[in-house]
Amino acid sequence: MARGWVIGGLFAASLAVSALAADPDSANVDYSAERAAIEDFQSLDQRLQDTGWRLARGNAEFCSDTYAATGLQLQDMASYGAPDIARNALSLNRDFAVQTAAKGSPAGASGAFPANREIMTLGNAEPNLWKADDRLDWKRLKRAHDHIDAELSQSGKLTVGFADGEAITLTGVKACATRFELTGDNERAVADGSRVVIGARFSGFAFDDDLFAAAIAHELAHNLLGHREWLDTNGRKRRNIRATEREADKLMPWLLANAGYDPAAAGRFFREYQPNSGGALFLSGSHDKWQKRAKAVDAELPRIRATLQNSNQADWSAHVTRLIDPGKGQ
Repeated sequence: MARGWVIGGLFAASLAVSALAADPDSANVDYSAERAAIEDFQSLDQRLQDTGWRLARGNAEFCSDTYAATGLQLQDMASYGAPDIARNALSLNRDFAVQTAAKGSPAGASGAFPANREIMTLGNAEPNLWKADDRLDWKRLKRAHDHIDAELSQSGKLTVGFADGEAITLTGVKACATRFELTGDNERAVADGSRVVIGARFSGFAFDDDLFAAAIAHELAHNLLGHREWLDTNGRKRRNIRATEREADKLMPWLLANAGYDPAAAGRFFREYQPNSGGALFLSGSHDKWQKRAKAVDAELPRIRATLQNSNQADWSAHVTRLIDPGKGQ
C-alpha cells in the first residue's frame, strides 16, 4: 500500500466549501466566505499534520514499518464538491496546490510551501493534466501522493515545480508509515491500520498541544502495534478489544516522550477527557474505565525516565511489554 505522508482532505475537501451545489457562475457566490471556510479547515489540518509529523518522525527509530517522507500535503480542486468555486476562491488557475507543510518537516522547514501555492509538477509528472471526474474526485489526489511516494522511494528526493516557475527539491527523511487525515464534519478519532483519521469537529482540537498530541498518539499506537490486522484475524470480542486498548494506552507516553511532548499528558488526557468504557463502535465494557487507564499510563513514566537516563530516546520497542501475540491469538 502506498503510504503517502499525508493525504488529509481526500474525502473531506468537498466539505470545506459551503456552496457545494452552487452554480460556479452565479453572482451569489461569496468567494470570501468560501476561502475562509477552506482556510478554517486547513488550520485544523495544519495542527493535525504538525502533531502527526512530530510523533511519526520522533519515533521512527523504533517503528517496524517506515518510509521516506517530506511532510508535504497537497490539495486538488477536483476533490471539492464545487471545483470551480474552490479554484476561484483560492485564485488558482489550475487544480493542484499546497494543502499543508508539516512544521519541522523538510517541506515545512524550506519555507517554500505556504498553503494554496499553486503546483505545476511533481518530479516528472504534471498532475493537472491527469484526467479527473467533474467533482468529488479523491482518486486523482491519491494518485499524486502515490507518485510522490514512488519518487521518494526511488531517489529519496522530490522536486516540486510551482506555477510561478520556481522549483524546490526536497529530501525525504525516515518516519513511521502512518498517514494523518482530517475528514469531514464529525467528531471521530480512529485508526485503521495505515491512517489516523480525525474529524474536523473532534473535541480534542480545543486541548492544549500536549493533550492533543496524547489523543493522536493513542490512535497512532494502534497502527504501530498492528491492532487492526490482529483484530481482523482474531475477532473483535470484548477481551480482544480491551487488550489492544491497553497496549495503545501503554505506548502513548513513550510516543509523546520521543516527540518532545510531556509524557505525563497521557494520564492527564484520560483525567480531563474521561472517555467512557465503550461506545457506538465497540462493545460495552471493551475499554477500561478512564481512572484505570490513567493509572496504567502513569505507571509507564518511571520506566520512560529510566530509559532516557541511558539514551536520548525512549525505546518502546524493547521496553513496552506486549499483551497480545501479534502473530496469533491472545
